Amino acid sequence: MIRLLLADDQALVRGALAALLELEPDLEVVAQVGRGDEVLDAARAHAVDVALLDVEMPGLDGIAAAAALREHLPSCRSLVVTTFGRPGYLRRALDAGASGFVVKDTPAEQLADAVRRVHAGLRAVDPDLAVASLAVGASPLTERERHVLALAAGGGTVAQVAAEAYLSEGTVRNYLSAAIGKTGARTRAEAVRIAQDNGWL
Repeated sequence: MIRLLLADDQALVRGALAALLELEPDLEVVAQVGRGDEVLDAARAHAVDVALLDVEMPGLDGIAAAAALREHLPSCRSLVVTTFGRPGYLRRALDAGASGFVVKDTPAEQLADAVRRVHAGLRAVDPDLAVASLAVGASPLTERERHVLALAAGGGTVAQVAAEAYLSEGTVRNYLSAAIGKTGARTRAEAVRIAQDNGWL
């Protein structure tokens, strides 16, 4: 049996995924969590083989949870299963150590097959998203630019972003200016939208 953990902040989605996967004779859902910061402890406690992770969760996002699993529990492989099929998310997830990336409208048989492939040490990536990822390319933003732009997405002033990032206001302005230029945007808000649409934030 392949022992599974489901991590999604929507209980209904978790329940539906569990019901579908439990129909497979070789898959067993042994743990479910609603927060990303609960993934590692639950995976350890239940000797999980494959963790199915949503991207957007409280506490820790699914990409960061995949990185934590790779670092602290490499025997547990991770498969990102998300509504948000953005090319940048795919690239970030694979860079973080996820073995697969599929969208939630994937048919049940394909999802089960993706779990088996990941468990076997193979990659399982949504083919349309893989093509889109190649077309979009890697994020042009540095980690600092990404962080400052993510903080700015909340609509805070430069002073508020600077305080939260422990940077000077001038440094924040420089990072925002670089992010605007690299995304081809005209404004900070447009840079945020472009980065979010591509999964760079």
